[in-house]
Amino acid sequence: MSTNTALQDFEKYIPLVGDVNTKTTLAYKTTRGAVQVVNTIQMAVAEAYINGLEVPDSVLQGLFDTCMPIFFKYFPSLLAPYEWVLKETEHIAEESQELMKVQYDLPQTMLNTMLGESKLIYPKYSMGLWEKGALNLEQSQIQMIDDVIEKLDIKDGDEILDFGCGWGCVPNYILSKFPNVRFTGLNLSHEQCEYIRHKMQDSESYLSSGRFTLYEGNLNDAKFETKFDKILSIGVFCHVGNLTKSFEKLASLLKDNGKVFIHIITVRTPNNISSVYTHKYIFPQGRYWNYDAIPSHDKDLKTIQKWYLNGFNYSKTFATWLINFDKSQAIVKDLNYGMEYAKFRRIWRFYLIWFSRNFASCDGEYNGNGQYLMTHAS
Repeated sequence: MSTNTALQDFEKYIPLVGDVNTKTTLAYKTTRGAVQVVNTIQMAVAEAYINGLEVPDSVLQGLFDTCMPIFFKYFPSLLAPYEWVLKETEHIAEESQELMKVQYDLPQTMLNTMLGESKLIYPKYSMGLWEKGALNLEQSQIQMIDDVIEKLDIKDGDEILDFGCGWGCVPNYILSKFPNVRFTGLNLSHEQCEYIRHKMQDSESYLSSGRFTLYEGNLNDAKFETKFDKILSIGVFCHVGNLTKSFEKLASLLKDNGKVFIHIITVRTPNNISSVYTHKYIFPQGRYWNYDAIPSHDKDLKTIQKWYLNGFNYSKTFATWLINFDKSQAIVKDLNYGMEYAKFRRIWRFYLIWFSRNFASCDGEYNGNGQYLMTHAS
């Protein structure tokens, strides 16, 4: 028996450490009890802040910088607040309408100013790539998309599906680079689709070129006249509850020699993670898959290459969004958020500060972004 096997066999009896799914009944129940305590403390701290407790940013940052390395390295099971986080659920799109309301259908002006918007790079709610020397947010997003183009081996003339196309940033940029590429964007958010429809009428936008088609709806119901050479999905799989079903559907939309590229937030811990705070206020039913979760579902699609992008990249992206968010107060404070703006601002500042520190924790080696290149399994 190898040392690792012996350690894993021993860990199943010990609460809190190792893979939660392998625990004995007693160790599992003890672990879940400890998780409930952590959940309660987390929400008490968070809601004290969002309800008006004056805490300097440096204190919040220090709290996260102290706690997160301990959780990631030694007690990752404490980062799985609900049992459903640990495994697949039945739904491809988790809590889709609630997610749109809480996260993606917010006032566009607020999102534009926080995420950045230019003639070429529309708001993009995912990691910017900074490790290649980007000097600002727009450059980091351009370099991130260029990296995707290279890894997915996009060719001029490809038919491409963007599953969860956001505000159309990735299609717009790729269409600008390849004059014969055709794109289909699939999106659940009505407000994001309205933004895209406006751009499709804008002569300065590549989405108006006639080479872009928008489908508003979910993956389950999507039907297209043609299959695709390439399918890409940037950031969506944090909201996907069933990898098996989603890969089966994507495979049905892919040409025989086609390729799929998935970019997600991922963790290099034994189990998937989430938080009671983000579940309530930011990403209902959201989870961050273990780095090996996607390759472990090689049935209809198989992973032929994977990359881990250090959390430094997303940490700097979140830190930049926080700066933009703070700078925009005079512009966004009077918009309709469905609640008092002071509370909304604190909800989002807590989230942005927390995630900027999460991804920086442990030198970015535990919490970062996973990228996966996939083809038909057979």
